[in-house]
Amino acid sequence: MKIAVVTDSASYLTPEQVSDHNIHVVPITVIFGRQPYLDNVEITTSEFYQRLKTDSQLPTTTQVTLGQMKAMYDQLAADHYDAVISIHLSSGITSFYSNLVNFLPSVTNIKVFPFDSRIASAGEADLVMLAARLVEAGFTPERIIDALTHFRDTIDAYFVVDDLSHLVRTGRLSNASSIVGGLLRIKPILTFNENAQIVAIEKERTMRHAYQRIKQKFQKAYGQAQYPIRLTVIDADNAELQAQWSDDLAKQFPDVKIAHSEIGPVIGVHVGAGTMALLWDYDWEQWPLSSDKE
Repeated sequence: MKIAVVTDSASYLTPEQVSDHNIHVVPITVIFGRQPYLDNVEITTSEFYQRLKTDSQLPTTTQVTLGQMKAMYDQLAADHYDAVISIHLSSGITSFYSNLVNFLPSVTNIKVFPFDSRIASAGEADLVMLAARLVEAGFTPERIIDALTHFRDTIDAYFVVDDLSHLVRTGRLSNASSIVGGLLRIKPILTFNENAQIVAIEKERTMRHAYQRIKQKFQKAYGQAQYPIRLTVIDADNAELQAQWSDDLAKQFPDVKIAHSEIGPVIGVHVGAGTMALLWDYDWEQWPLSSDKE
């Protein structure tokens, strides 16, 4: 069976990951004023953050259209794929996934297996990379979806934004009413809740204090994990702080595989420049491959 892996651009895979593992990416749209740009197709990450600093109008986003998805699935069917593992941005912060699920009965030329990442950025990327690995290992679509479901349970992410107003403005902070006002000037620690929504869970005065608190959470998780962990340091146009966090974590956790990821235009609209995050999960490169793939 020939199986394709499809995702959206919120996963922020590197070009090498996409090409080396035959992953198909559908770009989300960023809008400055009335001008739309396809994420990392018509506007790069560096161009986006430069415009975010200088443009008089703050950007917005619009979700992937069902027309884009149909075009992708039609192309894959024409390329003789039998099935698609379609992994997308958290249903807790966009209605796209539910719209896609409702649309899929009309797709009859190829079998699509949708999967809600319930996360964004590197967490979504790790799910995609695991799916690609399992496709390469000969797993069936059903077995891949089962593995992704179990893998998703190992994902944990905490992040801190430099400016909370972006999340409040775009409506992506579910418990915004409890922390806005004067607290916009602090550094709340954010995560995804059980409904895959972004929520603030703790309040810190500085980015440094927020980092120390998130690192404590990772240390506890690392001590309790019964599987190999991959730790990803994520930044939004904050390479200097990413390097500092990575260096500190490498010294304290020398046995942990540390990866790096960036927040590009679409997620950057909602979190703003300067955002930092730690995400950890089962190391997808070491996910066990059963000899029984049926």
